[in-house]
Amino acid sequence: MTYEFREGTTPLLVSIPHAGLGIPEPIAARMTDKARELGDTDWHVPELYDFLHAMGASVLAATQSRYVVDLNRPPDGASLYPGQATTGLAPTTTFDGEPLYQKGEEPDAREIDIRVDLYWHPYHTKLLDELEHLKRQYGYALLWDAHSIRSRVPRLFDGGLPDMNFGTNEGRSCDTKLTKRILAVAEDVTEFTHVLNGRFKGGFITRNYGNPDLDIHAVQLELSQATYMDETPPYNFRPEKADRIRPTLQLLLETMLAWKPSG
Repeated sequence: MTYEFREGTTPLLVSIPHAGLGIPEPIAARMTDKARELGDTDWHVPELYDFLHAMGASVLAATQSRYVVDLNRPPDGASLYPGQATTGLAPTTTFDGEPLYQKGEEPDAREIDIRVDLYWHPYHTKLLDELEHLKRQYGYALLWDAHSIRSRVPRLFDGGLPDMNFGTNEGRSCDTKLTKRILAVAEDVTEFTHVLNGRFKGGFITRNYGNPDLDIHAVQLELSQATYMDETPPYNFRPEKADRIRPTLQLLLETMLAWKPSG
Protein backbone atom coordinates (compact mmCIF):
# COMPACT_ATOMS: atom_id res chain seq x y z
CA MET A 1 0.00 0.00 0.00
CA THR A 2 1.32 3.44 -0.88
CA TYR A 3 -0.46 5.15 2.03
CA GLU A 4 -2.17 4.49 5.34
CA PHE A 5 -5.53 6.05 6.11
CA ARG A 6 -7.54 6.28 9.30
CA GLU A 7 -11.01 7.80 9.18
CA GLY A 8 -11.97 10.29 11.83
CA THR A 9 -15.16 11.82 13.21
CA THR A 10 -14.61 15.54 12.50
CA PRO A 11 -14.19 17.81 9.44
CA LEU A 12 -10.39 17.71 9.85
CA LEU A 13 -8.04 15.75 7.60
CA VAL A 14 -4.32 15.68 8.42
CA SER A 15 -2.05 14.84 5.49
CA ILE A 16 1.47 13.52 6.17
CA PRO A 17 3.09 13.12 2.74
CA HIS A 18 6.80 13.04 3.60
CA ALA A 19 7.23 10.71 6.59
CA GLY A 20 7.32 7.49 4.56
CA LEU A 21 10.46 5.37 4.68
CA GLY A 22 9.76 2.84 1.92
CA ILE A 23 11.90 2.57 -1.22
CA PRO A 24 11.27 -0.32 -3.63
CA GLU A 25 14.40 -2.46 -3.89
CA PRO A 26 14.93 -1.90 -7.67
CA ILE A 27 15.13 1.83 -6.95
CA ALA A 28 17.17 1.52 -3.75
CA ALA A 29 19.77 -0.63 -5.54
CA ARG A 30 20.61 2.31 -7.83
CA MET A 31 20.88 4.86 -5.04
CA THR A 32 23.90 6.20 -3.20
CA ASP A 33 24.72 5.32 0.38
CA LYS A 34 23.78 8.89 1.31
CA ALA A 35 20.35 8.48 -0.26
CA ARG A 36 19.67 5.34 1.74
CA GLU A 37 20.05 7.38 4.94
CA LEU A 38 16.76 9.07 3.94
CA GLY A 39 18.03 12.28 5.51
CA ASP A 40 15.33 14.54 4.07
CA THR A 41 12.48 12.56 5.56
CA ASP A 42 9.90 14.33 7.73
CA TRP A 43 11.05 12.11 10.55
CA HIS A 44 8.66 10.92 13.29
CA VAL A 45 5.79 13.23 12.29
CA PRO A 46 3.08 10.58 12.97
CA GLU A 47 4.56 9.97 16.42
CA LEU A 48 4.72 13.69 17.12
CA TYR A 49 1.03 14.05 16.19
CA ASP A 50 0.01 11.08 18.32
CA PHE A 51 -3.08 12.90 19.59
CA LEU A 52 -4.89 12.97 16.23
CA HIS A 53 -7.00 9.86 16.75
CA ALA A 54 -8.26 11.07 20.14
CA MET A 55 -9.35 14.40 18.68
CA GLY A 56 -11.23 12.77 15.81
CA ALA A 57 -9.05 13.79 12.87
CA SER A 58 -8.80 11.69 9.74
CA VAL A 59 -5.17 10.91 8.89
CA LEU A 60 -3.61 10.17 5.50
CA ALA A 61 0.08 9.24 5.64
CA ALA A 62 2.38 8.13 2.84
CA THR A 63 4.36 4.94 3.29
CA GLN A 64 6.94 5.56 0.55
CA SER A 65 9.89 7.94 0.78
CA ARG A 66 9.78 11.34 -0.88
CA TYR A 67 12.88 10.14 -2.75
CA VAL A 68 10.63 7.79 -4.74
CA VAL A 69 8.19 10.53 -5.69
CA ASP A 70 7.40 13.79 -3.92
CA LEU A 71 3.68 13.91 -3.16
CA ASN A 72 3.85 17.64 -2.46
CA ARG A 73 4.94 18.55 -5.98
CA PRO A 74 2.76 19.00 -9.08
CA PRO A 75 2.53 15.86 -11.24
CA ASP A 76 4.12 17.75 -14.13
CA GLY A 77 7.16 18.62 -12.02
CA ALA A 78 6.70 22.42 -12.27
CA SER A 79 8.63 24.36 -9.63
CA LEU A 80 6.63 25.76 -6.74
CA TYR A 81 9.33 28.32 -5.96
CA PRO A 82 10.69 29.61 -9.30
CA GLY A 83 14.19 30.99 -8.99
CA GLN A 84 14.86 29.28 -5.64
CA ALA A 85 16.66 26.04 -4.93
CA THR A 86 14.27 23.16 -4.34
CA THR A 87 13.86 19.45 -5.09
CA GLY A 88 11.65 18.00 -7.77
CA LEU A 89 8.89 15.51 -8.33
CA ALA A 90 11.33 12.58 -8.48
CA PRO A 91 14.36 14.19 -6.83
CA THR A 92 17.88 13.34 -7.92
CA THR A 93 19.66 15.28 -5.17
CA THR A 94 19.30 15.72 -1.43
CA PHE A 95 18.35 19.06 0.09
CA ASP A 96 22.09 19.74 0.30
CA GLY A 97 22.62 19.04 -3.40
CA GLU A 98 24.25 15.64 -2.99
CA PRO A 99 23.38 12.96 -5.61
CA LEU A 100 20.72 10.43 -4.71
CA TYR A 101 21.68 8.03 -7.52
CA GLN A 102 24.83 6.37 -8.66
CA LYS A 103 26.19 7.92 -11.84
CA GLY A 104 23.95 7.21 -14.81
CA GLU A 105 21.21 5.62 -12.70
CA GLU A 106 18.86 8.61 -12.42
CA PRO A 107 15.22 8.01 -13.41
CA ASP A 108 14.24 9.05 -16.93
CA ALA A 109 10.96 10.65 -17.92
CA ARG A 110 9.21 7.32 -18.51
CA GLU A 111 10.21 5.99 -15.10
CA ILE A 112 9.02 9.18 -13.43
CA ASP A 113 5.65 8.82 -15.18
CA ILE A 114 5.39 5.26 -13.86
CA ARG A 115 6.18 6.41 -10.32
CA VAL A 116 3.52 9.11 -10.58
CA ASP A 117 0.98 6.48 -11.62
CA LEU A 118 2.01 4.02 -8.90
CA TYR A 119 2.54 6.34 -5.93
CA TRP A 120 1.46 9.94 -6.58
CA HIS A 121 -2.02 9.37 -8.01
CA PRO A 122 -3.27 6.92 -5.34
CA TYR A 123 -2.38 9.34 -2.54
CA HIS A 124 -4.00 12.31 -4.23
CA THR A 125 -7.06 10.34 -5.25
CA LYS A 126 -7.60 9.37 -1.62
CA LEU A 127 -6.90 12.91 -0.44
CA LEU A 128 -9.45 14.41 -2.80
CA ASP A 129 -12.02 11.70 -2.08
CA GLU A 130 -11.75 12.32 1.65
CA LEU A 131 -12.01 16.10 1.33
CA GLU A 132 -15.13 15.68 -0.79
CA HIS A 133 -16.52 13.20 1.75
CA LEU A 134 -15.90 15.64 4.63
CA LYS A 135 -17.49 18.49 2.74
CA ARG A 136 -20.60 16.41 1.99
CA GLN A 137 -20.85 15.37 5.62
CA TYR A 138 -20.08 18.65 7.37
CA GLY A 139 -20.56 21.31 4.71
CA TYR A 140 -16.87 22.20 4.76
CA ALA A 141 -13.49 20.51 5.12
CA LEU A 142 -10.29 21.39 6.99
CA LEU A 143 -6.91 20.22 5.73
CA TRP A 144 -3.69 20.36 7.77
CA ASP A 145 -0.59 19.37 5.81
CA ALA A 146 1.99 18.25 8.38
CA HIS A 147 5.68 18.58 7.54
CA SER A 148 9.04 18.98 9.21
CA ILE A 149 12.54 19.92 8.07
CA ARG A 150 16.01 20.52 9.47
CA SER A 151 16.32 23.94 11.03
CA ARG A 152 19.32 24.76 8.84
CA VAL A 153 19.59 23.84 5.16
CA PRO A 154 21.88 26.47 3.57
CA ARG A 155 21.04 25.43 0.01
CA LEU A 156 17.33 26.08 0.60
CA PHE A 157 17.31 29.08 2.94
CA ASP A 158 19.62 31.41 4.83
CA GLY A 159 20.24 31.04 8.54
CA GLY A 160 17.98 29.17 10.90
CA LEU A 161 14.33 28.48 10.22
CA PRO A 162 11.61 29.67 12.63
CA ASP A 163 10.18 26.82 14.70
CA MET A 164 6.73 26.91 13.10
CA ASN A 165 6.37 27.89 9.44
CA PHE A 166 2.73 28.27 8.43
CA GLY A 167 1.78 28.35 4.76
CA THR A 168 -1.53 29.40 3.26
CA ASN A 169 -0.39 30.23 -0.29
CA GLU A 170 -0.34 33.94 0.57
CA GLY A 171 -3.86 33.70 2.03
CA ARG A 172 -5.44 31.88 -0.88
CA SER A 173 -5.82 28.43 0.70
CA CYS A 174 -7.54 29.32 3.99
CA ASP A 175 -10.12 31.78 5.29
CA THR A 176 -8.33 34.79 6.79
CA LYS A 177 -10.36 34.58 10.00
CA LEU A 178 -9.21 31.02 10.58
CA THR A 179 -5.62 31.99 9.80
CA LYS A 180 -5.79 34.77 12.39
CA ARG A 181 -7.02 32.33 15.04
CA ILE A 182 -4.18 29.94 14.29
CA LEU A 183 -1.61 32.73 14.44
CA ALA A 184 -3.05 33.96 17.72
CA VAL A 185 -2.26 30.56 19.23
CA ALA A 186 1.29 30.70 17.88
CA GLU A 187 1.79 34.24 19.18
CA ASP A 188 0.77 33.22 22.70
CA VAL A 189 3.50 30.56 22.81
CA THR A 190 6.68 32.44 23.67
CA GLU A 191 8.91 29.33 23.65
CA PHE A 192 8.60 28.83 19.88
CA THR A 193 9.04 31.21 16.97
CA HIS A 194 6.76 31.30 13.94
CA VAL A 195 6.17 32.91 10.56
CA LEU A 196 3.31 32.96 8.06
CA ASN A 197 4.07 32.49 4.36
CA GLY A 198 7.80 32.88 4.79
CA ARG A 199 10.20 30.55 2.99
CA PHE A 200 7.48 27.89 2.93
CA LYS A 201 4.12 29.13 1.67
CA GLY A 202 2.50 25.72 1.21
CA GLY A 203 3.35 23.07 -1.34
CA PHE A 204 1.20 21.50 -4.04
CA ILE A 205 -1.22 19.95 -1.55
CA THR A 206 -2.03 23.22 0.19
CA ARG A 207 -2.15 25.21 -3.04
CA ASN A 208 -4.14 22.68 -5.04
CA TYR A 209 -6.79 21.68 -2.50
CA GLY A 210 -7.18 24.73 -0.28
CA ASN A 211 -10.03 26.86 -1.65
CA PRO A 212 -12.09 28.94 0.79
CA ASP A 213 -14.64 29.71 -1.92
CA LEU A 214 -15.39 25.98 -2.02
CA ASP A 215 -15.30 25.71 1.80
CA ILE A 216 -12.04 23.73 1.83
CA HIS A 217 -9.50 25.41 4.09
CA ALA A 218 -5.88 24.23 3.99
CA VAL A 219 -2.84 25.12 6.10
CA GLN A 220 0.66 23.71 5.83
CA LEU A 221 2.91 23.60 8.87
CA GLU A 222 6.61 23.12 8.20
CA LEU A 223 8.00 22.44 11.65
CA SER A 224 11.66 22.79 12.53
CA GLN A 225 12.97 19.36 13.47
CA ALA A 226 15.09 20.96 16.19
CA THR A 227 11.88 21.23 18.21
CA TYR A 228 11.43 17.48 18.67
CA MET A 229 14.36 15.34 17.42
CA ASP A 230 18.05 15.04 16.64
CA GLU A 231 18.75 16.60 13.24
CA THR A 232 21.76 14.37 12.54
CA PRO A 233 21.90 10.58 11.93
CA PRO A 234 20.38 8.40 13.23
CA TYR A 235 17.69 11.10 13.57
CA ASN A 236 16.44 10.05 16.99
CA PHE A 237 13.09 11.17 18.32
CA ARG A 238 13.48 13.18 21.54
CA PRO A 239 10.41 12.69 23.76
CA GLU A 240 11.43 15.46 26.15
CA LYS A 241 11.49 17.94 23.26
CA ALA A 242 8.33 16.57 21.69
CA ASP A 243 6.48 16.95 24.99
CA ARG A 244 7.18 20.70 24.86
CA ILE A 245 5.98 21.33 21.28
CA ARG A 246 3.14 18.75 21.15
CA PRO A 247 0.65 20.73 23.31
CA THR A 248 1.02 23.67 20.93
CA LEU A 249 0.39 21.46 17.91
CA GLN A 250 -2.67 20.03 19.58
CA LEU A 251 -3.99 23.49 20.48
CA LEU A 252 -3.46 24.67 16.91
CA LEU A 253 -5.58 21.83 15.57
CA GLU A 254 -8.20 22.20 18.29
CA THR A 255 -8.44 25.87 17.33
CA MET A 256 -8.89 24.89 13.70
CA LEU A 257 -11.64 22.44 14.63
CA ALA A 258 -13.44 24.97 16.83
CA TRP A 259 -13.79 27.35 13.88
CA LYS A 260 -16.66 27.16 11.42
CA PRO A 261 -17.20 29.06 8.18
CA SER A 262 -19.50 32.04 8.64
CA GLY A 263 -21.22 31.68 5.27
